[in-house]
Amino acid sequence: MSAFEDLGLLRAYVAIVECGSISAGARQLKISQPTLSRQLRALEELSGAALLRRDTHRMSVTEAGQRLLADAKALLTQAEEADRRLHENDTTLSGHLRLFATVDLGQWVVTKIVSRFLQENPKVTATLALANRPLHMIQEGCDVGILPGKITDESVIARPAGSIVLHLAAAPSLVQSRPAVQTPADLKSWPWISLAGSQFWSAREITLYNREGREQTLHYSPVLISEGVTSVREAARDGLGVALLPDWLIRDELAAGELVPVLPRWQAKNLPVHVVYAGQRILPRRVSAFIDFAVRELMAYQKQG
Repeated sequence: MSAFEDLGLLRAYVAIVECGSISAGARQLKISQPTLSRQLRALEELSGAALLRRDTHRMSVTEAGQRLLADAKALLTQAEEADRRLHENDTTLSGHLRLFATVDLGQWVVTKIVSRFLQENPKVTATLALANRPLHMIQEGCDVGILPGKITDESVIARPAGSIVLHLAAAPSLVQSRPAVQTPADLKSWPWISLAGSQFWSAREITLYNREGREQTLHYSPVLISEGVTSVREAARDGLGVALLPDWLIRDELAAGELVPVLPRWQAKNLPVHVVYAGQRILPRRVSAFIDFAVRELMAYQKQG
């Protein structure tokens, strides 16, 4: 028998460590202290190593104990999720979703998707975290993320969910104050506004493609770099400079004439969008259902655009 075959022993060990003592762990598990001590000794015998160091003042976890603790927590989580899936109602989703997205996409697009999902599944609740630096949020306990741009976390599974069309745009006042542009090189002397975050696109260069397949890369020094694409749009609308902006964010401004396309025959590559989640976990039905729902909604949203 190995140390990982008895979930009861693993649960006892995790309780001792998290509670800080055998007596506190016994109270949490509602068993006697001698019983919990026997379980700890049995687990140490199966492990072939001491897991805890104990003296009269404190308890500490050994190096072997740290390794076992991480694996034990993962196994217990998977077992709990598997049991929950086994007993879940076949038709009703329930429980809490921990979601994250980049700030602007989260506010403008993802919030609407989450809202529709919750309305269709009234026994599900959700927390939506918004951050433009979402590295390792899956490891921090989130279930699902919706992210534009390159995926830099190799520990997640990333399901493609379409792409975002990007446009060069500027305020009419800026365009009218400059000579007409025919090629990307004509924009080199223009003031530029950029989005921070290398996972989106470069803040200091842009590669554009025309319908004949030609490409040109333009290097520039932005007058403003912002972490929020809504902020970039507002600065462009005020006439500060030209900017690369997602179509979903500037549709109304283009229709109203508050922004105008710049060099429309040349375009940047579309920005991919992914729904990301942890591959090593057994997913609760509410999580797998939301993943499928989010992918469908994102694809439909882009077709509407």
